[in-house]
Amino acid sequence: MKLSVPLYRGIESLYGTRDENIRLLEAALHVRTRLLSDSLEIEGESIGVERCGQILSEYSDLIREGHVFANGDLNSYLRVVTGDSAVSLRALVASGRQRNFGKKVLAPKTINQRRYLEAIERNDLVFGIGPAGTGKTYLAVAMAVSALLTKRVSRIILTRPAVEAGEKLGFLPGTLQEKIDPYLRPLYDAIYDMLEAEKIEKFTERGVIEVAPLAFMRGRTLNDAFIILDEAQNATPEQMKMVLTRQGFNSKMVVTGDATQIDLPAGRRCGLIDALEILKGVEGISFVSFDEKDVVRHSLVQRIVKAYERYHEASGVGRQMALRLTEAAAAAEAAESLPSPPIT
Repeated sequence: MKLSVPLYRGIESLYGTRDENIRLLEAALHVRTRLLSDSLEIEGESIGVERCGQILSEYSDLIREGHVFANGDLNSYLRVVTGDSAVSLRALVASGRQRNFGKKVLAPKTINQRRYLEAIERNDLVFGIGPAGTGKTYLAVAMAVSALLTKRVSRIILTRPAVEAGEKLGFLPGTLQEKIDPYLRPLYDAIYDMLEAEKIEKFTERGVIEVAPLAFMRGRTLNDAFIILDEAQNATPEQMKMVLTRQGFNSKMVVTGDATQIDLPAGRRCGLIDALEILKGVEGISFVSFDEKDVVRHSLVQRIVKAYERYHEASGVGRQMALRLTEAAAAAEAAESLPSPPIT
């Protein structure tokens, strides 16, 4: 089957860097394309050709209406619409409305990222579980910065377990802060992307932004705060219970982790996996799971994540984790749908 879709503008962004966008369409929908003077010719099986034609028509309409696709955004959108025939490009662009996060203006690039942001807005405790590069931590920090700047909270608490990724670094020189900074550097990177350096220094000195290892959370009550626990897969069950019970009044907490990258010593249970099992069905808690389609780093990262997923599924680890995530998410949805008890 052959189909020609008129294209008058936006050819450069449609093709992308080194034709990566058009090659993604061809590979995902099993079609071949040829650029003509004022249109794009599509050839292949009818299902793939029709779907490709629908996507390109929506792209052409959006360009004609004045929409500008930022670098990399179109590639992320195409990965979603080629993988799910129920999602339209127009609906995806419309749902991914831009939001202001300090000096950054961001829009969710995938459906799961949009669900993640909406879950954080609606719930006081959100678990974001998925592979590297899906924006779990970055988006959580962005929401925290937005809440701080709009005065919905008075401080941001960023924490993660001080666990090496399979290496023994020994005793590090310097003050206590200098010793723990290497473990917390990814959180600092995200903050510096959102705020000016001078503002971060001022907020840090006043305790408005606090970045600390998980062990420092014991015994505290965190009121009027946005708390982010990063790399939660490296927390023990005892640490996980401890940090989850730190949440005070007018506080919001986001827990992020990747259950396939556990760096705990052999024989230690993962607190994140335990929490998914224990907390499913608890009202007010939301679980959002990401997969390789949500990876927004280099396209090679997506393929690496998929290869590891196939390996873990073959060994049974992936199936067990996916089942727990599905059960937790389903239980959370069921709890949200229950009617509120009458006030007496």
